[in-house]
Amino acid sequence: MAEDGAPSDLIDYQAMAQEALRGVVRMALRRAGEPDGLPGEHSLYITFDTRAAGVSLPEDLAAQYPEEMTIVLQHQFWDLAPGETFFSVVLRFKGVPRKLSIPYAAITRFLDPAAQFGLQFDPPALPEAPEPPAASETPPEPDDDGPKVVSLEQFRKK
Repeated sequence: MAEDGAPSDLIDYQAMAQEALRGVVRMALRRAGEPDGLPGEHSLYITFDTRAAGVSLPEDLAAQYPEEMTIVLQHQFWDLAPGETFFSVVLRFKGVPRKLSIPYAAITRFLDPAAQFGLQFDPPALPEAPEPPAASETPPEPDDDGPKVVSLEQFRKK
């Protein structure tokens, strides 16, 4: 127990549970990627953080959805490839096919309304932007230890 009386979780059960539940998403996507696709009226609503590490989507979509995006997999999706750490899929946006690659760690919500099943995940940790130098600070002088050009003439036999 922690000194303040609250139990301390040095094993990080919350993170382990999140990872296990992301496995449910992975298995559902594998099922959706089978030749028969999703059975019945099932559809998968997947919300993810577009800023998370490893997310790959076209620039215009990233600009349109700078923080979060929800995609729906039901009848019209192509090339669904669920891997171990991410999945990729081709969806149409305004009639144009676009490929998205999404790490499971970027997913914040998963829903299948036909099964009345949903999961909510902790948001992914985003890298912190480096702090700009204070106005009073001067930028460091460039090192003189940088690359140098050395003439090989001195090493040639005459």
